[in-house]
Amino acid sequence: MEALACSATTSQYLPVVISKLSIVNRNPNPSQQSINRQVLPWKYMASKLVKAQYRSPLQRLRSNRNSTKNSEPLWKFHKSLLSRCGPICLSYGRPQKSVRSIVCLQNIVKWHVKFKHYVSVLFVRLVITMLVTTVSIAVCKTPSWALTEENLLFLEAWRTIDRAYVDKTFNGQSWFRYRENALRNEPMNTREETYAAIRKMLVTLDDPFTRFLEPDKFKSLRSGTQGALTGVGLSIGYPTKFDGSTGLVVISSSPGGPANRAGIMAGDIILAIDETSTETMGLYGAAERLQGPEGSSVNLTIRSGLDLKHLALTREKLSLNPVKSRLCYVPGLGKDASRIGYIKLTSFNQNASTVVKEAIETLRSNNVNAFVLDLRDNSGGLFPEGIEIAKIWLEKGVIVYICDSRGVRDIYEADGGNAIAASEPLAVLVNKGTASASEILAGALKDNKRAVLFGEPTYGKGKIQSVFELSDGSGLAVTVARYETPAHNDIDKVGVIPDHPLPRSFPTDEDGFCTCLKDPAACNLNKAKLFSR
Repeated sequence: MEALACSATTSQYLPVVISKLSIVNRNPNPSQQSINRQVLPWKYMASKLVKAQYRSPLQRLRSNRNSTKNSEPLWKFHKSLLSRCGPICLSYGRPQKSVRSIVCLQNIVKWHVKFKHYVSVLFVRLVITMLVTTVSIAVCKTPSWALTEENLLFLEAWRTIDRAYVDKTFNGQSWFRYRENALRNEPMNTREETYAAIRKMLVTLDDPFTRFLEPDKFKSLRSGTQGALTGVGLSIGYPTKFDGSTGLVVISSSPGGPANRAGIMAGDIILAIDETSTETMGLYGAAERLQGPEGSSVNLTIRSGLDLKHLALTREKLSLNPVKSRLCYVPGLGKDASRIGYIKLTSFNQNASTVVKEAIETLRSNNVNAFVLDLRDNSGGLFPEGIEIAKIWLEKGVIVYICDSRGVRDIYEADGGNAIAASEPLAVLVNKGTASASEILAGALKDNKRAVLFGEPTYGKGKIQSVFELSDGSGLAVTVARYETPAHNDIDKVGVIPDHPLPRSFPTDEDGFCTCLKDPAACNLNKAKLFSR
């Protein structure tokens, strides 16, 4: 037998537990086919230890002893040996030609502890170095001078654009570099200078719908979406690139408002406001000039077709009740469409979805068989209201896809929870004054085959703006996304294409609509196809 130990002492006696173990024998005795473990009595045997030093801290100890015929292979060591040596490794060979060996891992354990220590220190140093580098870079990117209150307001506007703007290339410029250059070079000693710096920053985006609003303009915009506005009742936009017009185009005129009574119609061109040319005038600068105190006047130069008009309009407080409705009785359309509920929706303010529901319920109480939703000259408004009104008419289906530079980022769908008019036949009337949120609604109803569209291609404003208030009461209107209809049509500068045209003589108000249905020949309407695709 032979005994193994961790020590290099040449004459040391250690107790050994021995048993039969053929699995570690490279050339096991064929007669030993099973493992028959047994614990034998303690025996003390001399061993001769030889120490071999390699090129590492590892010490390999070998013990040789002449084997007897009945020598037993080692199974395991006494626990005190394990505690001294740590994990061990056994190898077994023929007694005459090989030796038993054990690798003592005590030094490996020590080396392992030192290695973990050194690695931990190295890791900590690496993390500290990275943090210091990051902080250094951040410090380098931050101006070394103290930021003033005006600088902080500018940075608030910059961060709003950075987080919300749809184009993450920011019109092909380094947005961070612009910030640093502006803080260094733009004068921001007064609030007006700061406002000028913010406007100059927005101009670099080349987006007419992303603009800055001083506190009074921001308040006015809010009042407009909440249901009241003082002005002449015009919604305006930029002319398309295809008609070659200069100036600003009338998208719609509020029914009964000063502009509407003066005969201004969708498609007319505003050439001048108070003798100031609109050729280079911004969209929202023009809107500011059109609004003003109640009872004050504004002079407009209008081109309508080939005619040139000079009009003086008196500003009024416009009550923006967005819905007008009427029950039309139509003989001769058959049992399913003898009573038609007409709803004209003029804008999407905060009251729009609630008032549309009320109009539907009122018409339902009169046993209507079908509905006509008139979106002509509706220039849009609040995006959420457009979504809510679509849910009124749709049992299920996609309403709109919200997209950014990387593709679809959000989907608005109808789940049937708010549907109160999802079954009756529905016709929708549109024209080139139908824009923004009203185009979302028209596109959703058309692509989901919920309604038949009549009229002409809509305005084609396929971008969505959100309004953000800054800390001093001013605000930003920011283009946050573009949208696609449920059929993945991008309508920007194209519009929603209707299913059928409307005759030019078709009336624009609710009374004229009902009269037209009673006497279709007077307005060249084929009423049999009103709800047919």
